[in-house]
Amino acid sequence: MESIFHEKQEGSLCAQHCLNNLLQGEYFSPVELSSIAQQLDEEERMRMAEGGVQTEEYRTFLQQPSGNMDDSGFFSIRVISSALGVWGLELVLFNSREYQQLRIDPIHEKAFICNYKEHWFTVRKLGQQWFNLNSLLTGPELISDTYLALFLAQLQQEGYSIFVIRGSLPECEADQILRIMQVEQQQRPKLIGEDEAQRVSVQQVSEPGHTADEVLLDEDEEELRKALALSRRGVEVEDEEADLRRAIQLSMLGGSDPSGAVTAGSSHESGSSEEAVLTAEELRRRRQVYFDRQQAQHSSSAGKRSSHHPDHRQAP
Repeated sequence: MESIFHEKQEGSLCAQHCLNNLLQGEYFSPVELSSIAQQLDEEERMRMAEGGVQTEEYRTFLQQPSGNMDDSGFFSIRVISSALGVWGLELVLFNSREYQQLRIDPIHEKAFICNYKEHWFTVRKLGQQWFNLNSLLTGPELISDTYLALFLAQLQQEGYSIFVIRGSLPECEADQILRIMQVEQQQRPKLIGEDEAQRVSVQQVSEPGHTADEVLLDEDEEELRKALALSRRGVEVEDEEADLRRAIQLSMLGGSDPSGAVTAGSSHESGSSEEAVLTAEELRRRRQVYFDRQQAQHSSSAGKRSSHHPDHRQAP
């Protein structure tokens, strides 16, 4: 892998990185690409002037910024194509009808240039192996022959324009070495800045005021809702038992009124002056339910204690 030339991203100079990674060396600089862009702009201006320098179309053209470069370091497909023309290389649109009719297996090509939203990168064959030389990666990414077609199809699905490189690429050290030996890649390269982003994320968790629950809120939201539902259910059971206990105490103290009704305040409506009125029959029924529940809980606890302390005595 050390022999493979791989320029990493600087600013918006992905077109420069794409070309140099394709050619496997520092063949183009921003100054040289800017010179090509200016030459293309001048050719366009001369063509527009043929229609008359006094026309509205010509004056409008002069007022528009260059379509071949900008201050950020972006260069157009025409600049890239002209730069490759210096080396006798040309671009063929991968998904064009003419190329698809040839039914060429991608592994038999030499290289591809991919573009999406002003980002350019190279996929090139070195020796007998394919590599993704995207400048946004920390290093070259090995692509197997069986995965290459799927990789290109995935890029197309994501909206990338793909161009096939036609012509003879210049000789390079990596190509010579990889013709006689193959490399293996144990770990795929990461995107530039990915490690830093993970470090910042961990740091935010460890900082005061930031908890792991906040960072993983989306993942834990469903579990939190379940826990809240269970806690509310437990509160309702406790409230019901509290009402029953108060009602039983009142009945034992003779707190019933002459009509045979007993009043018990509900904890569900704390602070409210409303009271739930229980008839004597309803009170007896609820009291029996309460006693049955208590007896069941007592029996269950006794069963658990006996299971933890089995009786080892032998029968006479």
